Amino acid sequence: MFQGGHESLSKNAEPFGFDPADIDFLVLTHAHIDHSGLIPRLCQQGFKGPIYCTPSTLELLKILLPDSAHIQSSDYERVLRRKAKGKYRGEVYNPLYTLRDVDQALLQVRAIAYGTRFAPCEGAQMQFENAGHILGSAILVASLKDDAHEQPLRLVFSGDLGMQHSPIMPNPTLIEEADALIVESTYGDRLHRSMESTEDEIVSVVRQTLEGGGNLVVPSFAVGRTQEMLFLFVDLVRRGRLPTLDVWVDSPMATAATSLTHKLLAELGERARETSAWFAQNPQALNIRFVSDVEESKALNRIKGGAIIISASGMCEAGRILHHLYWNLPKEHSAVLITGFQAQGTLGRRLVDGQSKVRLLGEEVLVRASIHTIGGLSAHADQEGLLTWCRGFRLPPARTFIVHGEQKASEVFREAITHALGWPELVLPGRGVSYTLHPSSAS
Repeated sequence: MFQGGHESLSKNAEPFGFDPADIDFLVLTHAHIDHSGLIPRLCQQGFKGPIYCTPSTLELLKILLPDSAHIQSSDYERVLRRKAKGKYRGEVYNPLYTLRDVDQALLQVRAIAYGTRFAPCEGAQMQFENAGHILGSAILVASLKDDAHEQPLRLVFSGDLGMQHSPIMPNPTLIEEADALIVESTYGDRLHRSMESTEDEIVSVVRQTLEGGGNLVVPSFAVGRTQEMLFLFVDLVRRGRLPTLDVWVDSPMATAATSLTHKLLAELGERARETSAWFAQNPQALNIRFVSDVEESKALNRIKGGAIIISASGMCEAGRILHHLYWNLPKEHSAVLITGFQAQGTLGRRLVDGQSKVRLLGEEVLVRASIHTIGGLSAHADQEGLLTWCRGFRLPPARTFIVHGEQKASEVFREAITHALGWPELVLPGRGVSYTLHPSSAS
């Protein structure tokens, strides 16, 4: 599902460039909405085949996809109300799918554990390996055979790759062989800050904001980033770098995802498991409140200072975060902590770009609060992390497709691979362009 501004609405409403009924099966690397968000629409329009993913991804889909349907319905109703009052003149887009479509899509999901081989069709053998991005995230390793070629094609699809030495996830699994590789490039043009400097900046922002009598608003992706921020706050308190904090998590989806994370601690990295064990023995170290109903959420906006409010969405495009920004952006003692990628066209990107005034909930809002971008907390590997993962291949893939990045990031990453690894044929595929692969030639 496309995310970011009004343009994404028209892109998501476009017909698929194929007949969904012709697709035999779908393989999903992880649950984030930019990867999974159009699955119910695919099923609604005729796709009847199985959907393969890891068990943890399935559990997250049960949280994320119903929420996506609910947001679409709410946004649609809000636009209709504004149009009726003459306050909206843009195109009105119907919801892409309903909760019933979500339920049908979930019935088609088949959960496959890491390292377990499965055969989605004749001539294909596949397995998932841990991508270290979020719970259940996977690298797809596929062996594909057809009658025209004696040797199978070994295709590796990176999915979204996590950072090396993440505070919460294990390192991505290294893969040794590939004839063809499809690799992400979200941060292929930059390096993240070190975790040490990232922690220093978080400590500085938190202390400065709370001691100054303001609130700290943290727009956060409900799955992955919210849990990482909670683990990090606990760890900083544990090490004496921060005092006891009052933290509100205002996102029903983030609450559900956090509960699931605690059930699946074995999938996390060692540091996260240690932090969780310590907090279980020292629950007074952090006052964490999970906000459930709307009235409780609204009550947070009466807090004049001293609160850390973590809320979705991570790009400030929908959900309860809009209300917390509405009330806190005009306050010069408050602060906004941006902890993840902000796509072009999103409210989050406009804040990062330093706009002094933004449109929010139908009104112009002055930005007096300080805006802080924390670059070291991405769930995505940076350029060096991507290159580290690529170095895991014993021989260069014959052909590498660089995807999942803005144009500049993909182009810079292509140059980095050429310079650092000397790999042959590096392709930046265009949307809607088809490629035919087999192991003896790249054609």
